[in-house]
Amino acid sequence: MNIGGDPGRDDYGLPPAGVEIPDDARELDRDVQAYYRELRALRWRRRTHRLAVPLMRDGLVLPLLAGCLALTLLAGTLLTVFSSTEMTAPSMGRPGHQLPEAIVLVGGMEAPLSSLNGSVLALVPPHCGCVHLRQLALEAATAGVQIYIVGTHGVQVADIARHTGLAATHAVEDTENALGSTYRPATLTAVLVKANGSVARIVRDRGRGFALTSALRSLVPAASRTQRPSGTTAASVTASPAAS
Repeated sequence: MNIGGDPGRDDYGLPPAGVEIPDDARELDRDVQAYYRELRALRWRRRTHRLAVPLMRDGLVLPLLAGCLALTLLAGTLLTVFSSTEMTAPSMGRPGHQLPEAIVLVGGMEAPLSSLNGSVLALVPPHCGCVHLRQLALEAATAGVQIYIVGTHGVQVADIARHTGLAATHAVEDTENALGSTYRPATLTAVLVKANGSVARIVRDRGRGFALTSALRSLVPAASRTQRPSGTTAASVTASPAAS
């Protein structure tokens, strides 16, 4: 630009460019902030590049990915195992499933739990008042079905069976706690077992007693109700005092 204000001659051969100089420097704040943002983004890209390049160069990405995949598979396997255990373990103590395999003491003699098929098992937990035990024994006698008094968690039931009017051969000790851990009786519990060893019903005493005569009759065929394979006849309940 010459002294007169007109554009001067360009000695460099560049195209003419208009330059606008603001009157107030504060008008350049936006441009300054944008410039600083670009600088920060550039520094971030440089840092990321410095961290990523050694990993890519030394081949550490694939081992890291393989480790993450292995941990994921391990976690999925453990979750599947624990979930299946939680779902299947309690199912043994439900109707339709077989009695657990265990050895018990029947009248003081060892016998497999399967020898009690086709009967009703009266599970007696610790500190059980069992005020309706005699009623259950009478219903079993009416239906012609064997009843066994089973002591769970170390409960001795020989005296309970005698007070109920049953012979000593109807007192069962759950020495392996198989029935106690499977059915978890908190009160007097009647487990109705079919002749094939599957559980027909599980009835817990809710304070109202039992009414199971018809259900008991369906456990074994009519020809087998009064005579066990071992030659023991069905329980006969006498007028003894009720168990306390």
